[in-house]
Amino acid sequence: MKTAMLTSAIAIAALSATAASARDQVQISGSSTVLPYATIVAEAFGENFDFPTPVVEGGGSGAGRKKLCEGVGETTIDIANSSSRIKQSDIDNCAANGVDAIMEVRIGYDGIVFASEIDGAEFAFTPSDWYNAIAAKVVKDGAVVENANKTWADVNAALPAQDILTFIPGTKHGTREVFDVKVIEAGCEASGAKAAFEADGLDADKECLALRTDGVSVDIDGDYTETLSRLSANKNAIGVFGLSFYENNTDKLRVATMSGVLPSTETIASGDYPVSRPLYFYVKNAHLGVIPGLREYVNFFVSDDMAGPDGPLAAYGLVSDPELAATQAMVEAETPMGPLK
Repeated sequence: MKTAMLTSAIAIAALSATAASARDQVQISGSSTVLPYATIVAEAFGENFDFPTPVVEGGGSGAGRKKLCEGVGETTIDIANSSSRIKQSDIDNCAANGVDAIMEVRIGYDGIVFASEIDGAEFAFTPSDWYNAIAAKVVKDGAVVENANKTWADVNAALPAQDILTFIPGTKHGTREVFDVKVIEAGCEASGAKAAFEADGLDADKECLALRTDGVSVDIDGDYTETLSRLSANKNAIGVFGLSFYENNTDKLRVATMSGVLPSTETIASGDYPVSRPLYFYVKNAHLGVIPGLREYVNFFVSDDMAGPDGPLAAYGLVSDPELAATQAMVEAETPMGPLK
């Protein structure tokens, strides 16, 4: 422990001595969902402060958190954007590399929507529909069987008789975690499959998340623009998007309801829409006050002018956090997060 603390102290000292001359721009990486929000803030920051515009890159939530945890120093990033909450394994990895203080900043909320080509059929989904469409195994006549459903009407007679083809977030996306938990796991339980797996002595958690490999469920490793291009080439497909991306492409996409609720800023803020998630970024506290503009950028991001209900992030599609004032106070105090419970 003493060796790790000494290593961290040396790294911080070296950072303090060289950062101003070696790097004067805030470096940010991570979630493609948070990327447009961070870009809006970075550009406004560069225009309104006497600091260079921060460099914002994508790459995925998990990849961003991994980069954040590579260590302390000018060659490492300052902030990781994330559309899913940091994992304890990330925190442990950070600590092992001398990053022993991380600030968790929740910027607001986003929803995950299910959309098809603008001129396509209308859909009204439930989590059970999605589970029974793309899960590897489903329950039929009380027994667990391999999923042989071909059309959405096979899944639910109230849905269109359209071939099942879905484009879902790849496993590296923060969006995938929310999709797995709030759609696939929820659908597994609601459909009775989870109880059937348990009754058969199977690992229900593992079985619920096993998806078909016959081409009806396609992982998209790129951002939402790739999903949109896939839909353009496959008119009968359904894609998974973030709410803000959909709201900026309503001329191209038709959105479905989920459990009877239409996704919108209002239904997410009220908690009525069932598939929503908080968005975050994670700050390396050792870089605060050392990398020029980092402290100011973080405070600016969560200000009412940017992240408030009347700010440009809300105009782009972010659902403002009702507890934004508490986040602002935490950021002002530079309070590091503790272990996850």
